[in-house]
Amino acid sequence: MHSSKHSIASAAGILFFSTMGPLVAEDWPSWRGPAHNGSRAGENYPPEWSADEVLWKVELPGKGASSPVVWKDRVFVTAPADGIDTALAFDLEGKQVWKTRFGAIRKPKHMKLGTSSNASPVTDGTGVFVYFKSGTFAALEMDGTIRWKRNLVEEFGPQELFWDQGSSPIIIGDLVILPRLHAGDSWVAGFDKATGQIRWKQERNFEAPAENDNGYSTPVPVRHGDRDALLVWCSDHLTAYAADDGELLWTCGGFNPRAKNLWPPIATPVVAGNIAVVPVGRDDRKQASIHAVRLGGSGDVTGTHRLWERSDFGVFVSSPIEYEGKVYLLRHRGEVVCLDPETGEPFWTAQLPKSVVPYYASPVIAGGILYAAREDGVVFSARIGDAFELLGENDMGEQILATPVPIDGKLLLRTSEHLICVK
Repeated sequence: MHSSKHSIASAAGILFFSTMGPLVAEDWPSWRGPAHNGSRAGENYPPEWSADEVLWKVELPGKGASSPVVWKDRVFVTAPADGIDTALAFDLEGKQVWKTRFGAIRKPKHMKLGTSSNASPVTDGTGVFVYFKSGTFAALEMDGTIRWKRNLVEEFGPQELFWDQGSSPIIIGDLVILPRLHAGDSWVAGFDKATGQIRWKQERNFEAPAENDNGYSTPVPVRHGDRDALLVWCSDHLTAYAADDGELLWTCGGFNPRAKNLWPPIATPVVAGNIAVVPVGRDDRKQASIHAVRLGGSGDVTGTHRLWERSDFGVFVSSPIEYEGKVYLLRHRGEVVCLDPETGEPFWTAQLPKSVVPYYASPVIAGGILYAAREDGVVFSARIGDAFELLGENDMGEQILATPVPIDGKLLLRTSEHLICVK
């Protein structure tokens, strides 16, 4: 949790425990991965490890909840460095390649869980796009030089959120798309990747109970007929927008018929085939449910495209995963549910070792292994598929809020103080 003034480029900050493999990675360009579903195929991902048997470990200049992203031989991550919003790049051996500073951070509200660097970067291999709680929204070239920079707080006023900002940008075509959903004038916008200019801006101001309009989820790219589109979940509504011009394609409600309040949309929906699986409510208060919506249609599809809902399980912060046609949920206290997206029926449920410590990082699946990082720094690994088999309980010794990133049989872990690579 404590920031460090030591250079993360120093040799003392890097620990090597085995020989590096090939120095080109499978890309993981955005927070939920290349398919935006929190999973990837592959093999030879680590079943277990220990904190003193890592491939490398570098000290970060400050605490963040943003996850690293990877393109070829580069790892990109954001952090507060001496009170300044900062983007950093590392190579696949953990050596710092560049460090770019922006402006002053906006301090988090929640000192234990909040950070000023919550949004994960996104890259298309030609640029890296970063967003911070301060409102700084910027594009960098792959060498770390700033392509463009703007501050959304200065332009549009503060984002009125009860907790700290959380939505990450996504890339579709020649646009980088970002939602700004809060207890105020809310919108989703498409920014030109080359210039940072707003190409379209769609208002999104549904009436919702208190705090339900505080948006922390990330848009999900989908196809709508022959068009690229994106899903946005907030204010008790799931909406689809055309990616090229922001046209509202359809909207779906009915997720909160009793108008329960204090249900901030934090977990991001996941798409399995042509079904969006939507987490609703708060598992930490035993008020969670899971809903499914068939993609497509036009206008208000509430009465036509809702498939099923279940109120006997759900999530709070951790986003669902789609892997090989099944959907996986990590509940707030470590229960794992594998379900059929067509019916909502569970194939199985399992319980990670019980603890009072919850999960805030979203899980990932790589090569049939699920990785779930508990807030106290214990990362569980489990074989999934037709059944659940716990493989490892790997204690990193530091708080983890960021989602793990699987690349080339390795796992990147961002703790409160370090970026770690395990194999």
